[in-house]
Amino acid sequence: MAASPKRRLSFRDVLTDGRIALMLPLGFSSGLPFLLVFGTLSAWLREAGISRTEIGMLSWVALAYSFKFLWAPIVDRYDVPALARLLGRRRGWMALSQIVTALGLVGIAVSSPQTSLPVTIASALLVAFASATQDVVVDGWRIDVASTEQQGMMAASYQLGYRLALICAGAGALYIAEFVNWRSAYLAMAALMGVGLLGTLLAPRVDESAERKHLPFSAAITEPLADLFRRKGLILIPILALIACFRLPDFVAGVMANPLYIDLGFSKTDIANVSKLYGVWVGIIGAFAGGLALTRLGLWWTLLVGAVIAASSNLMFAWLATEGARLDLLTLTISFDNFAAGFAGSALIAYMSGLTSPGFAATQYALLSSLYALPGKLIGGASGAVVDAYGYPLLFTATASIGVPLVILCFIVRRDTMRTVREKDEVQEDVPAVGIGSRA
Repeated sequence: MAASPKRRLSFRDVLTDGRIALMLPLGFSSGLPFLLVFGTLSAWLREAGISRTEIGMLSWVALAYSFKFLWAPIVDRYDVPALARLLGRRRGWMALSQIVTALGLVGIAVSSPQTSLPVTIASALLVAFASATQDVVVDGWRIDVASTEQQGMMAASYQLGYRLALICAGAGALYIAEFVNWRSAYLAMAALMGVGLLGTLLAPRVDESAERKHLPFSAAITEPLADLFRRKGLILIPILALIACFRLPDFVAGVMANPLYIDLGFSKTDIANVSKLYGVWVGIIGAFAGGLALTRLGLWWTLLVGAVIAASSNLMFAWLATEGARLDLLTLTISFDNFAAGFAGSALIAYMSGLTSPGFAATQYALLSSLYALPGKLIGGASGAVVDAYGYPLLFTATASIGVPLVILCFIVRRDTMRTVREKDEVQEDVPAVGIGSRA
């Protein structure tokens, strides 16, 4: 029997898809621990009289997020005893990582930085490791459960939950610490991990490629890489170049934007209101716009538009740098940049998700997501020296010019992208639709 023509997703389909709704609590659970082992914890430690040197060294727990791909094969290869029988491999790992994260936050809460700093640090490391593991398995579940077209809206819902969690872990925890105490703040945050656990229990169980369970562990590490090279061949080189450079202008802007605002003479209140409050919501709108574009325009066109607007948004910073402390131009710059970053983020997440294979999704996505962040971090670290030598306008204009090779790379990978979407859709058509709470 001939395959029926593929039906394009409607706006109603997007709004009524329970899997997209579930990304909200899962994104919240992923975002909550991040500030609690960085900015928020640093405030507690400094208030407790811990030296800035020791606080700076604590930032090394971030390595857990940068190197999560090292243990991602374990998430793809092994089941969690007992939990896997009840929930399946993906959801079993989700539940375990969320429970361990909550326990780590309790450990921070009951420790005393003044008298038991090693316990505080060990608990923070446990939180970072478990949280990074949660990121790996949530990405794997998201890729397994939805088609490439749906990945943009899945990512947008995830980003909304993530950003709401950052507000809770940042401002919320500080308010509790101010009016009650730090211990209560961290115990409250540990309790909020229940939001993600509830999302895990409601999430549908998916096909988890049990046939790969019998691979030796060495193959579980090497096979995901070999699979990418086997499926893509030489086109993998421009694909990886596109991923590595796609968000580079955004990373550079993230490092030098605040120094630019201060140097221009904007007040901290202006920066907080426009960048940290207003800008967050514009970014969320951009993320959902990218998700909707994926359902209407398709993956390749959305990727191309994202590459163009994300790179060109840095021209707004160059313009702002030449005009001075104009609040209207600051608002316009933040609007353009945050919308473009949210839109491009949804496009890139969907693109990287489409490159993965069933059974290897967690490992391959962890590798690709580590790759896209690395060049931006390296170049972002040198951006201050460029500003000192040549000024802000040159830096932001130069990073905006990255859009030219990005567009060229988009056209080079166009045919492969179209084919990848068709293959993913054919696989998804063989998987029955499941709703919230389904155990199919």
